Amino acid sequence: QVQLVESGGGLVQPGGSLRLSCAASGAIADYPYMAWYRRAPGGQREQVAIATSGGSAHYADSVRGRFTLYRGSTDNSLEMQMNNMKPEDTGVYYCNLKDRKGDYWGQGTQVTVSS
Repeated sequence: QVQLVESGGGLVQPGGSLRLSCAASGAIADYPYMAWYRRAPGGQREQVAIATSGGSAHYADSVRGRFTLYRGSTDNSLEMQMNNMKPEDTGVYYCNLKDRKGDYWGQGTQVTVSS
């Protein structure tokens, strides 16, 4: 069983910053992908950013240049630094891990961007 625990959400003003963290534990197979998704109020879950096992990162157009991923080199952890945040970044953010055995999700953490 794989567990993902997110932290770091909260309320921030437009233009502000937050840093999300995700810690994965359990029986994780080698070379997993890890990613952040979000679900805006009334919307569908969308991929925000993904870190491959090879060390590369890919971002949604809406966050490129503002969000940055940091993946742990020795553990299955993933952080996302979010800068210059906008009201449209509001939503529940979920950590995701995919390995050859399965697709795993955290419980989500709320991010609200509002003045």
